[in-house]
Amino acid sequence: MELFPVFFGSRKLNVAVFGGGETARRKVRLLAKTHARIFVISDAFDPALEDEFSGRVEFTASDQSSVALDVSKFAIIAEDDKAKLQAYLAEVRAARLPVNVVDRPDLCDFTVPSILDRGSVVAGIATGGAAPVLARNIRARLEALMPERMGELADFARSFRGAVKAKFSEEKDRKAFWEKMLSGPVAEKVLNGHADEARADFETALNTSDTGKTGVVHIVGAGPGDPELLTLKALRLLQEADIVFYDNLVGAGVLDLIRRDADRVSVGKSKGYHSVPQEDIHELLITAAKAGRRVVRLKGGDPFIFGRGGEELQALQAEGIEAHVVPGISSALGCAASAGLPLTHRDHAQSVTFVTGHARKGGVPDLDWASLASATQTVVVYMGVGTSEQISDHLITAGRAGDTPVAVIENGTRENEIRAYGRLRDLGQIIQDKGIKGPALLIIGDVAALPEDAKLQLQAQLEMLS
Repeated sequence: MELFPVFFGSRKLNVAVFGGGETARRKVRLLAKTHARIFVISDAFDPALEDEFSGRVEFTASDQSSVALDVSKFAIIAEDDKAKLQAYLAEVRAARLPVNVVDRPDLCDFTVPSILDRGSVVAGIATGGAAPVLARNIRARLEALMPERMGELADFARSFRGAVKAKFSEEKDRKAFWEKMLSGPVAEKVLNGHADEARADFETALNTSDTGKTGVVHIVGAGPGDPELLTLKALRLLQEADIVFYDNLVGAGVLDLIRRDADRVSVGKSKGYHSVPQEDIHELLITAAKAGRRVVRLKGGDPFIFGRGGEELQALQAEGIEAHVVPGISSALGCAASAGLPLTHRDHAQSVTFVTGHARKGGVPDLDWASLASATQTVVVYMGVGTSEQISDHLITAGRAGDTPVAVIENGTRENEIRAYGRLRDLGQIIQDKGIKGPALLIIGDVAALPEDAKLQLQAQLEMLS
């Protein structure tokens, strides 16, 4: 390693910061988040620096710097004036303190990393001054992955350390208990802001020596396909799961994010055919949870929009199994956004309705076609490829104009996305001509013409310029 990371406890830490301008202000702002005693040393101080940290830091004249250096653990030089910088550096070297000189890695004994702060959980990312922007980018990625309450979880665990040590004399037993508590339902409750419930569950497990025999099930929306549209919570759960049951609608890019040593079980569904009956899926989830496993049920789009997530939740609750639902970006919203197609628009559609195009026993479902025929609403049809001609006929018979714009989007948000546009009367033929098999959404309404209208306008503008 080029760098060796060390974390100082800040309650007994004294730090000397040289500089009185904006650069020093930024460094002091970072240090002020700690409990450290901070000396700011300069022959002149920016009023903004004094106003922001009055009462928090000790402003010290340059000719009194020895007072600060005598008690400080290290020094930071944040001075833009080259002559002053060299003078301050000489003082620090004479005091034999480690020093960091801002933007001068060649003069530094140590670097200040890009810091991810979650209270009791702190991470530092450093590149040795080679690429500070890269360190910030890495930190941003970690920020997205680490829950906001991770520090609270650390504090929660600290409060039980003594009790757990007293309960389990063997290190291996303590480790097994902690692993279960910090990666299961108890930890999830803390991270979701329910610390009181988590504390009660922890105490019950501790008093009964129960390491959590029954697991937990998370019914997770995978979004429309693009893995970058997965929610942060969904990503975290995929990386914590022991076993994942997933549908055919879940994209390969999302599956690649599952923890490598987690079991993966396809319970895929396709048009008109369930490779695993729904009741069997319920039983698989229940069995895995009762075995104490962390279970993710991964479903395309959102679990509660034509995803049968409600049925699975009820089945788990009936067995007394803890279950949670993590919403996903629905296929309708994802596909429409990918196509630049607003589902509502002040001039074209004042409402949007989601319907299924496939009845439980096959064919077209019994829908309120008259209400769907309103010209001022958008109708989004899930699972409607196979019944598209009947849907078109029903809507036209109910009063929807045959020249109503339609859009068909297959594999929306994915690299193999296909879009087709046309009119309601030709819906079945459009699907046939494009060879669309699904999964696909049918979007019916005036808003469906907007992407093509915008394309034509752009072409016209380009022709005028050429």
